[in-house]
Amino acid sequence: MKVYALPLRLECIIFDIDSTLYTNAEYAREQVDVQIRHFADLRGMSHGEARSRIAEIRDAHEREHGKKISLGNAMTSFGIPIKESVRWRETLIDPALYLGRDERLRETLTELGKSYALRAVTNNPVSTALKTLAALGVEDLFPHLVGLDTTGFSKPHERPFRIAFESANCAAENCLAVGDRYDIDIALPLEMGMGGILVDGVEDVYSLPALLKA
Repeated sequence: MKVYALPLRLECIIFDIDSTLYTNAEYAREQVDVQIRHFADLRGMSHGEARSRIAEIRDAHEREHGKKISLGNAMTSFGIPIKESVRWRETLIDPALYLGRDERLRETLTELGKSYALRAVTNNPVSTALKTLAALGVEDLFPHLVGLDTTGFSKPHERPFRIAFESANCAAENCLAVGDRYDIDIALPLEMGMGGILVDGVEDVYSLPALLKA
């Protein structure tokens, strides 16, 4: 875990979902790879070639801009619009095959919810995010989700984060972003005046109530 900044008056915590609220390397890889395999099948290329071509786009973006790019944004370089990415994710990804109920996560989020508004911003569609939260047993603890299909913009983009904290009637400076990828989940919120905590997975999330109390 790395704490970049904490608001002086914290009112809202905006969580990433995947690889933040759970730790499952196999599922994290499959969410990406199943889309790449589907793309390859549609374009008549091998899965290996598709992986290489998408990796080249993502690597080139990082070299040019100094930050990583999401898979959805990378796919637009191949003529796959965000709306199409949404449809792929809705049909190709099944969280229940990989995730199970996490009582410790539920206890953690329930404790945080007593003091702060909880929101989630994800690069998956809302329907996929709801399936993920349901598999973890915490779907009722997030009254508002912002997904790829909410705005049509993939993180990092200001709009998803702004919708999240505005739904909680909070200003950016009173919000904290928590996620597992600095360039995607944390860097932009910090630029917007929010706090930011980079986590290595759900074990770090478990420690948040004690950290924020301290």
